[in-house]
Amino acid sequence: MNKSILLVEDIDDDIQLTLRALKKCHASVETVVATDGQEALDYLFGQGAYAGRDTAVQPALVLLDLNLPKISGLDVLRLIRNDQRTRSLPIVILTSSNSARDMAAASALGADRYLQKPLGYPAFLEMVHQIVLDWLALE
Repeated sequence: MNKSILLVEDIDDDIQLTLRALKKCHASVETVVATDGQEALDYLFGQGAYAGRDTAVQPALVLLDLNLPKISGLDVLRLIRNDQRTRSLPIVILTSSNSARDMAAASALGADRYLQKPLGYPAFLEMVHQIVLDWLALE
């Protein structure tokens, strides 16, 4: 079974940076990009543009930004954790927010890890590489 990542991010530069970092880490996993909270939920639950998608096949990891259009990252996290089909998905919050309130809320809602996006590509690449090692167990 192929592993995939759901990247939930609305800023195109951050999407491209993350995709480039995943490729550089030799993470040859399929990456599905959702650019807002509603699209992420549609993908996970097989609705909207993703109606008919086999929801028995879920991503190995969700990388979730908090500041999203339509539905916030925290609300996406809450809805994922409240549904039996997605409750156990590994979710790493990958955001620019260093707010203690956001960190506490994400933890209370069941995020597996909260990471603040570092400045500069080398630090970001190292963070993505560590995520790949920790969560995807890729050789």
